[in-house]
Amino acid sequence: MSTEAMPTQVTRQGQMSSEELAAYLKRPVICRLGCLTSEGRPYVVPLWFTYADDGFYFVIRERADWVPYVLRDGRVSLCIDSEQLERVLVQGTLEVVEEPNIGGRWVPICREMALRYFGEGGMTYFEMSLNEPRWLLFVRPEQMSTWVGGWAKRYKHSDW
Repeated sequence: MSTEAMPTQVTRQGQMSSEELAAYLKRPVICRLGCLTSEGRPYVVPLWFTYADDGFYFVIRERADWVPYVLRDGRVSLCIDSEQLERVLVQGTLEVVEEPNIGGRWVPICREMALRYFGEGGMTYFEMSLNEPRWLLFVRPEQMSTWVGGWAKRYKHSDW
């Protein structure tokens, strides 16, 4: 394995401070949203997100396969993690802010995401897809845990 693929050296472990969490959630890391299908099977989808208003915004294509699942049951889990051994785990409830539309409140949020995830090149994607209807969804955390670093002491066999 090349050294480029290896995680950066972790200098500490423990919960993120509020400042670390705010900085982490501004980075272009992918969020995985977990929900249940109508048959009760787990379904996980990778998503872009924006953290604002004490929760997570998602701008979703009108015909995304998983949207009916969260409309039926809004209880979701989020996992936002990186190769640098940072993670945020969330249990929350999904709310519909806007049903699919063109030109709604989702536009500035989607613009911010395109810039954050793809830099200036993301503006091409953003502008070319402005005519596509999108949902604006929001997850309000009910529980949120954070972690930086390797194994917590309670998991190490030598400490049992």
